Amino acid sequence: MKNINDFIKKMKKIKDKGFIKTHRIGNTGIGKTLEDLLGITENNVPIANTTFAELKSARKGSKSMLTLFTKAPLPQKANSVLLNEFGYKTPKSDNKKILHTTAKATEYNTLKGKKGFKINTVNDKLILCSSEGKELGYWDEVTLKNSFGKKLHHVLYVRAEYRGKGENEEFWFNEAWLLSGFNFKGFKNNVNYGVICIDIRIGQYPNGTPHDHGTGFRVHPDKLNLCFDQRKQLI
Repeated sequence: MKNINDFIKKMKKIKDKGFIKTHRIGNTGIGKTLEDLLGITENNVPIANTTFAELKSARKGSKSMLTLFTKAPLPQKANSVLLNEFGYKTPKSDNKKILHTTAKATEYNTLKGKKGFKINTVNDKLILCSSEGKELGYWDEVTLKNSFGKKLHHVLYVRAEYRGKGENEEFWFNEAWLLSGFNFKGFKNNVNYGVICIDIRIGQYPNGTPHDHGTGFRVHPDKLNLCFDQRKQLI
């Protein structure tokens, strides 16, 4: 695929085919099927001579969430604080602490049977705060802008109708957008409205130090376009 015009031509042909049977069973089936149809082996597409776009796809109306990017909270000790205060052991964790939870701005999560923490947006920061008001970690505007821009400077976002289940699931790829541009104010608003949440995934090395398994900023697919300043519908 040479450029964005090639992408649009291929997408129009794919749309005209109607429903297409999945190439893989499960949540990742939609992405695998689209990549195969476009003839690409990596999850990016050239939109100009030196510019590439991340390719993302989603089922219309799906409740599954997309990961925008991953970034551990600041300062460096934040994961240790979170793991020490809210971590727990499970039969599968080999007697080591883990912390798997989701943080939102709209409500506190529940950990160890009581209120845990939530996201507060203050000036140029997203702050994880406990129910007692303690700051547990944060992301500032510069960090978020760099993380967003590194992964999502441009996104080709394809949406599909779907029907059936398992190996009989089918997709009709009938909508495509080019998304770009990070706006911190808009990003904060999406966090405040619960459009964007943060999945915390922390484990523990044998020596007790925390291991970040990918703290992800996540969004519902139908709201992905709200995370960008520039939105252009291609199909």
